[in-house]
Amino acid sequence: MIDNHETAFTRNENDSAEWQLLLYIAGQTPKSIKALSNIKKYAEEHLTGKYSIEIIDLLKNPQLAEGDQILAVPTLVRRVPEPIRKIIGDLSNEERVLVGLNIKPLTK
Repeated sequence: MIDNHETAFTRNENDSAEWQLLLYIAGQTPKSIKALSNIKKYAEEHLTGKYSIEIIDLLKNPQLAEGDQILAVPTLVRRVPEPIRKIIGDLSNEERVLVGLNIKPLTK
């Protein structure tokens, strides 16, 4: 279940995450819950100790959608490392997410 307020999960000892991820959601929909579960799983498997995830609920803070030009939810935004990347959906396709975030190269 997702907290009712903005939450940050940090998995980094010195608090300066090499990977800054933002997950934009609109309430506790099944897709939002699935997206959070998926990105936490992928981050633990591939970015252990190097990431932070911030959850932004647009039902509570709709003005925050403008900054990252969010048009659909759930949307995952990778702010750091640059360039900024976005993935829309429940993040259930692990390879697509890892390639989209540039964690893993595209395999042919």
